[in-house]
Amino acid sequence: MQFIFRILAAAAGIYSLLIFIRIIISWFGGFISGKPVEILNKITDPYLDWFRKKLNIRVGFLDFSVVVAIVSLSLIQNILLTLSVSERMTIGFLLAEVILSLWRIISFILTFLIVVIVLRAIAYLTNRNIYSPFWSIVDSISQPIMYRMNRLFFGDKIGGYLKGILFSLILLAVILFAGRFIIKLIAGLLYSFPL
Repeated sequence: MQFIFRILAAAAGIYSLLIFIRIIISWFGGFISGKPVEILNKITDPYLDWFRKKLNIRVGFLDFSVVVAIVSLSLIQNILLTLSVSERMTIGFLLAEVILSLWRIISFILTFLIVVIVLRAIAYLTNRNIYSPFWSIVDSISQPIMYRMNRLFFGDKIGGYLKGILFSLILLAVILFAGRFIIKLIAGLLYSFPL
């Protein structure tokens, strides 16, 4: 039985690699094409499309349902690897892995938003041409997040654009680091849970 779990875990790892390749190829649009790309699309698109249709996690032009798809596959692979080693799984281990997988998704999105808002701050401080397509994408992602975060804490008394940018960065960083500490603590407790 351990051998079967190892094979399934390896298959999940290979499939994850194929999905990463598919995502990287999609960044180049029509520059990379051909029969191998078509085969890759036929193998990976049904899995990715299911997450896109069911979750539809979009921020501006970006689709984060792919991140959920990859993390879900990683969760399955971790469970299979554990079963291949011990042939038994505790409820604590399973809950810890689910919580860690959810946190990976949330921390990826938080880190991404921090990077986008840092880019926005740099553009603001250096007086970049904010009307280029790149800055339009950055604004379409950063503006709704900054607006909601600032309204939540300041109401109608936001003191300026730079203050809003800095507050959003600090709040996202605090959530990221505090969340990382809390999730590791909870996962550690769950891993030791004997059931």
